[in-house]
Amino acid sequence: MTAYLTLFFTALIAATILPLGSEAVLAALLITGDHSAAMLIMAATAGNVLGSVINWYLGRHLLRYKNARWFPSSGEQLARAQRWYSRYGRWSLLASWVPIIGDPLTMIAGVMRAPLPSFLVLVTAAKAGRYLALAAVSLAWF
Repeated sequence: MTAYLTLFFTALIAATILPLGSEAVLAALLITGDHSAAMLIMAATAGNVLGSVINWYLGRHLLRYKNARWFPSSGEQLARAQRWYSRYGRWSLLASWVPIIGDPLTMIAGVMRAPLPSFLVLVTAAKAGRYLALAAVSLAWF
C-alpha cells in the first residue's frame, strides 16, 4: 500500500508547478514486479489528475491577483497564454501530459473557465495515456 500512496503523492506533486517527476517512480515500481501494474497506473493517473485539478482551481482564482507585485507572470504572458488557449480550446488539454507546458496549460484552463467535467475527461485521457505508454515501455524493456 505504501508504494501506491507514494506514487499517488509523487504524481500529484508532479502535476503542480513544482519540479518533480513521477515517471521514474512508476518505472521503478513496475520493474520490481512486486506490485500490480494496473493499480500503479491508476494511482499515478489519479494523483496526476488531482494535481491538475488543483492547477485548474488555482487558475479559476488567479486573475484576482494579476496586479499584485508577486504575480508569477506579466500581463503580456498571461494574455498570450489566454490567446493560445482561446485558439486551440479545450482540446489542447490532450497535451496536458507534455512536460513543461502541461502544468501551466491546466492552470490556464482554469483561468479561461473551462468546465470541470470536460477538463476531467480530457486531462484523464492524456495522463492515463502517458502512464500506459510508460508502463508498456518499462515492462517491455525490462
